[in-house]
Amino acid sequence: MNRSIVAFLFMGFFGIPTFVQAQAEPEEIAMATNEFQDSFYEALKQKGIENYDKAIVSLEKCLKSQPDDAAVHYELGKNYLALKNYESAYASFEKATSIDPKNKWFWVGMYDVTYATKSYTQGILVLQKLIPLDPNFKEDLVTLYMATNQYDKALELINQLNESVGKTDQREAYKERILLQGKYQNTEIEHLIGQIEKFPKEESNYIDLIYRYSKNNEVEKMLEVAKKLEREIPTSEWAQVSLFKFHIEKNDGPKAVQSMNVVLASKKIDTKIKHRVLNEFLLFAGKNPQYDADLEKAITMLEADPTVPVAKEVGNFYYNKKQWEKAAKYYEKALATDPNLPLETPILLLQSYTEMKQFEVLSKKAQSLLERYPSQPHFYYYAGLGYNQLQQFKKAKDVLETGIDYVIENPVLEANFYIQLGETFNGLGDMAKKDFFFSKANQLVKEKK
Repeated sequence: MNRSIVAFLFMGFFGIPTFVQAQAEPEEIAMATNEFQDSFYEALKQKGIENYDKAIVSLEKCLKSQPDDAAVHYELGKNYLALKNYESAYASFEKATSIDPKNKWFWVGMYDVTYATKSYTQGILVLQKLIPLDPNFKEDLVTLYMATNQYDKALELINQLNESVGKTDQREAYKERILLQGKYQNTEIEHLIGQIEKFPKEESNYIDLIYRYSKNNEVEKMLEVAKKLEREIPTSEWAQVSLFKFHIEKNDGPKAVQSMNVVLASKKIDTKIKHRVLNEFLLFAGKNPQYDADLEKAITMLEADPTVPVAKEVGNFYYNKKQWEKAAKYYEKALATDPNLPLETPILLLQSYTEMKQFEVLSKKAQSLLERYPSQPHFYYYAGLGYNQLQQFKKAKDVLETGIDYVIENPVLEANFYIQLGETFNGLGDMAKKDFFFSKANQLVKEKK
């Protein structure tokens, strides 16, 4: 905050009245004038070397000859403020404003006192007088509204300033604090809608409104705003969201890819929208495999996002469509990016290899997972299944007999273990154990029914 003082401080000298009482002699006038000047300059000198008490004494002498000199009262206020005599400082500044209410610096002095004493409510009253003289103090008014929890007034003034002089980091931080309180969300949304109607070519209002809807998880409303933005500002990155949907609906793959790549690369566009776009393109690519390379590129662009394991979701998409090769590809990609994904992902990966009858890959993958999860029975089961299919029955026996001890309250998995153990002992030529394990499997199946 600017607290500088200007040359008007000398107005107590240059503003000495030219009239005196009629009976006064010229010599008396000159004497009085010289005394005022000497005392005023002495006050300035003493203040300059921080002798504030002596400066006040000199200024009091000035008032004896010129009690209504605004500059003297102002100087008194500054010296009292330096001494932290806030009551006297405020009274002196207030006296100066009563003499010359159009001098902003006198009001600044009063404001300095309220700020130093944290008398923010009084400070607001002073600023309301000061702002017509210097609109820059509206920034201070925002701060005091925040300090006194007058969030409705603060929000209104913030929006006014954003529109008239542009946004600042400080005001935006204040705004976020206000909007954390849900009751102001609708107020802000209504304001932004009004701003868009008033300034349809101002992109920032669309983006702010989309952000507000994003905070409320109102994705459909986000897309509506993006569509309106596309009509008004087709070159906007956010407009590409709407254009992407248009191209998908028209089955225009090349243009859809073009818009999608702009959206996914944008630093402005919300992550929720990016994932929405990717999911829509995934459905499109599922019907149009010639765009697999574009899908691969899109997934790569979103891999850095820690909130959603994109490759895993794509793997799930292809798994549900029984496209095992693609499912396995994206599950491998997902696990390479994040080996700590929930166990569901590696289990589905192993099942995908099983469906493709890639038993060598299956057994090796399951065995490597066992090194990381030595108590996870599913990985023993898939390793054993793979070894059986490869006719490596001794390996199958070892891994299945170890793994079944980890099966707890899972009759389906337990039955599958017994089936594989039956296959193992059949391969080893032990018919008694073969029949034993097949019998146990059948018994579990009957019990489940």
